[in-house]
This record gives sequence, structure tokens and C-alpha cells, in this order.
Amino acid sequence: MSTTKRRNQKRPKIRLLKRQEIWTLTAPGWVIAIALMISVMFFSITYLYPFLAVTSPIKTDVLVLEGWVTDYAVKQAFTEFKNGSYRQIFTTGGPVERGFYLAEYNNFATIAAATLKKLGMESEKVTVVAAPDVIKDRTHSYAIALRQWLANSNSPIKSMNLLTSDAHARRSWLIFQQVLAPKVKVGIIAAKPSSYNPNKWWTSSEGVRTVISETIAYIYALFVNWDI
Repeated sequence: MSTTKRRNQKRPKIRLLKRQEIWTLTAPGWVIAIALMISVMFFSITYLYPFLAVTSPIKTDVLVLEGWVTDYAVKQAFTEFKNGSYRQIFTTGGPVERGFYLAEYNNFATIAAATLKKLGMESEKVTVVAAPDVIKDRTHSYAIALRQWLANSNSPIKSMNLLTSDAHARRSWLIFQQVLAPKVKVGIIAAKPSSYNPNKWWTSSEGVRTVISETIAYIYALFVNWDI
């Protein structure tokens, strides 16, 4: 055997491609897959936003406002309070994320309360419940802060309506219900957005981002025990 042949036998062969058998969809399979995708898209467009932006108020004289919402939502809370049979409104929220050292009010609960008073709300009807700064699960921290306030004040409150930002409503409702149960019954009111049309949320980048992020966050919330 020649020296050249021996060298070729010892040298390993490096393959970058290989041939293999794979499974793929047939024509009927593709039809079914496309039909399923269209069905999911139709379901998402038709039912997903109404599911997230749930409004299911109960008969109560207490309103709770998540203070981080927009001024447009705070104004809706003001209108809800004036049109309903409410006697007290709580504002919740944590520290602002930007301008903390420059702003007159450096907590969202305080900002929301000040905005309500500016709109004409009587000061004695507004109670600020500020939450501490947390890295994650902020809505949970707001609910915990409210529960602690109710316990420390020996409050006789047994029910309340929670008002928060549109598609965030379903998740906030879930968390507040778990944290405040069984002593306090919670209803929910979803504020209408001002930055996009909720009936055509898929036509706006803001609407798409909101619905997708809140869907993921709600699924996460379903698997967490918030009653701590």
C-alpha cells in the first residue's frame, strides 16, 4: 500500500451535511394547521381583550385606585366615585421610577391622591396607601400594603371595587382577591385606555404590546399563590 493511501485512510472525514428522513405535514395537514392558526387569531382578536379588561363591580361604598395608572384613568376613577355610592377611595402604589428626587410627589399612590383632589375630590375621602419599592410583583405589594392598612386600622371594610388600567384588570383582580380573601370581597372596574382603540387594539402597536404582555403576566399569575 502506498504512503498516500495510508495517509488518506488515517485522515478523518468531516461532513457538514447529512441526509435524513423527516416528517412533514401533508396537504390536508397544512389545511388543518392553517385553519387552527386562523381560529386562534380570531379568538384572540375577539375575546382576549374583553377577558383581560374585565369589569365586574359589586355593591360597595369603597373604591380602590391603583395609582400608577394614567391621568385619564384617574379621571375615570373620579367620575366613578362621584356617580356611585362611595364614601371613601384608597390610592395604592409604589415609588416613582423616574424623577424621584425631583418630583413633589415621589410615590404613585400620593400622585393619584393629589390628582383626585385637583379634580375636586374632598381630601377627607381620599386615603393614601403607599407600598414599598419592590423588584417584581408590584401589584401584589400594593394588595399587601392595603391589607396591612386595613388590619392596622381595625377597619370594618368588607367589600371594595378596584379600578385599574384596562387589560391589567384581570390580573389585578385575581391578586387582590387572593390577598384580601376571605375578609374582603373585591369587585373590578377596567379603565378605558386613551392611547389606542380597545375595540381595534390589534391595529395599534401600543394595543398589541399591552395585550400580549398582560396575557403572559396573567398566565404567570395563575400559577402563583398570592395569599402570603
